[in-house]
Amino acid sequence: MTHLWDYDQKKLEKSKEGKIKIIERMINFGIYPSDKKKLPVKLIKKYWSKLKIDPSRRKFLNFILWEK
Repeated sequence: MTHLWDYDQKKLEKSKEGKIKIIERMINFGIYPSDKKKLPVKLIKKYWSKLKIDPSRRKFLNFILWEK
């Protein structure tokens, strides 16, 4: 768990809104290198329409995830 974020990630992982917030932060602010995590592609696709991310990042991820 990263020490840079201002919330308890384990508590957030229990709710849908919490999972979305975690994914948004991972996309918008990056992943802390010591966590050795990858972006959860399955969850990104699942919550794609609900994610509040930068339009340029959305466009890039759209290309990567669905090759469009």
